[in-house]
Amino acid sequence: MRKLVLLFAVIFISACKSKTAKEYSIITENPAFIHEAYEKLTDVIIHDIFSPPVSARIYGYASIAGYEALIANNPNYQTVAGQLHGLEAFPKIEEGKEYCSSLASVKAIMTIARALTFTVNKYDDYEKETYQKFKDAGVPSDVYDRSVAFGEAIAKHVLEYSKKDNYLQTRGLRYTVKNEGNKWVPTPPQYADAMEPYWPTIRPMLMDSASQFPPAPVIPYSKDPNSPYWKELLKVYETVNNLTQEQKDIAWFWDDNAFVMNVQGHVMFANKKMTPAGHWMAITRTACQQTNKNIYEAADAYLRVSISLFDGFISSWYEKYKSEKIRPETVINAEFDPKWMPFLQTPPFPEYASGHSTISAASAEALTALFGDNVAFTDSTEYKYDHGVRKFSSFRQAALECSISRVYGGIHYQSGCDEGNLVGIRIGQYVSEKLKTKK
Repeated sequence: MRKLVLLFAVIFISACKSKTAKEYSIITENPAFIHEAYEKLTDVIIHDIFSPPVSARIYGYASIAGYEALIANNPNYQTVAGQLHGLEAFPKIEEGKEYCSSLASVKAIMTIARALTFTVNKYDDYEKETYQKFKDAGVPSDVYDRSVAFGEAIAKHVLEYSKKDNYLQTRGLRYTVKNEGNKWVPTPPQYADAMEPYWPTIRPMLMDSASQFPPAPVIPYSKDPNSPYWKELLKVYETVNNLTQEQKDIAWFWDDNAFVMNVQGHVMFANKKMTPAGHWMAITRTACQQTNKNIYEAADAYLRVSISLFDGFISSWYEKYKSEKIRPETVINAEFDPKWMPFLQTPPFPEYASGHSTISAASAEALTALFGDNVAFTDSTEYKYDHGVRKFSSFRQAALECSISRVYGGIHYQSGCDEGNLVGIRIGQYVSEKLKTKK
């Protein structure tokens, strides 16, 4: 009898804890849930040292899953199935059944995160605490289970979609260094192999092809002191030799090199940092929080920025391995100053055009289309990585500063930054115009 009383007491307490959808949604339809999910994903991407293009791929698929799981029960938003190349219709919710959409969204994001990153145990505590918040908010057990299952189903659909983007087929393929004098070669101190030389073969999400938005033809290599190439080479050399503190701060702030090798005497050690994609996803979070975007608007913003990043890297990498332009450091060391070093460490891939410039401009255009061109914001997203805090009057201003930071860093020519910026603008505007989310 005593056990029976205790059982009824437990059932009674559980029943009292459950709430109606209208009641628990006041708590659960909080954009903080997906902001925190992407922040946790970024932490693991940094820990696992994913390259910039690969990190953009992870964000892209996570954002699709998170968006689709969230909007499945919202008549004001529409699916991106049929809009993105090769993406077929998603599983549907059961008619007449109740779902907690935000819970499904978080589950979808984290399912992608666990599938596409390595150190998945780092998600354990975060997920346990997050899912408990939904239970504490009063989500009924049947709704909880149904929502989790739906999020997993959406993620599984996205993962199947991801398997057909040619990523797996490019693993292990390597670049052959040309050694032709004017072509890219590995740079110190790592002398690492070329990063992702076959990334241009990855299936774009919205672009027709990797070559859809080409930059202007590369400035021809020349040792003639009066040639355009030599003049832009000397500009890099002289800029780095005369950097102001402000220029150093700008270069360092936008470095976003996922794996920097430090050499001090006979000791070598590495620093892990945020990737360019992670930086712009963090800026997206800042913009959403500052403008009080609801959870649906936030998911839409992450989706648009991540697709801009995804296609932006494909476009940039296409030109990089087409032109194979040599880095300034290589020419300066070989021709007139063997001890010269750029302010930032040169990343391991060809110079033209600047990937940072391309994806930053693309992201800025996507954000500008959503928020407007007069949104001032403070970017402190990389403060914990000792990169400081900077203020901007708009997303476009931030993108332009990121672009010129590569010249200050001594790793890009001015033309590579300018053309990357122009290409990125076209990609971001293309995504903004072509992707339809709101009905």
